[in-house]
Amino acid sequence: MNNKTRESSRIFNENEIKQLENNPNVENVTEKSITYSPTFKLAAVKAYKEGQAPMEIFLSAGFNVDIIGRKKPKHCLTRWRNTYNAMGEVGLLEEQRGKGSPGRRPAGELSTEEKLKRAEVRIKLLEMENDFLKKLEALEKQKMQRKH
Repeated sequence: MNNKTRESSRIFNENEIKQLENNPNVENVTEKSITYSPTFKLAAVKAYKEGQAPMEIFLSAGFNVDIIGRKKPKHCLTRWRNTYNAMGEVGLLEEQRGKGSPGRRPAGELSTEEKLKRAEVRIKLLEMENDFLKKLEALEKQKMQRKH
């Protein structure tokens, strides 16, 4: 069996938890997860945009990558950048978990824009059907006139 542990299944020991808790950029630590401070998340995204590498950002913030995992900085920055791009600074500064998707409607409920789009498509289809039936009717009239 492989002795390497996947980072996502990493369990922090008591000493590692204490070390992480002493970092001002950490809000909370459990044996399985680290909750980073919102201000650190925002600062990290801004530093990344200015050209700093994820590893460099975490090292300069006092993190030991042997404890948190060498891939953790890159994974965190990817997640935080996606949040920042979708929701701006507020997305990083306010806790989002448990709030649900802000733009999401209950299943089956359509937005006004979606209802309008569907109605426009339906109108277009009905207009095309009418045009087709008019042409068909005209062709049938022509056919009947030729017979007489």
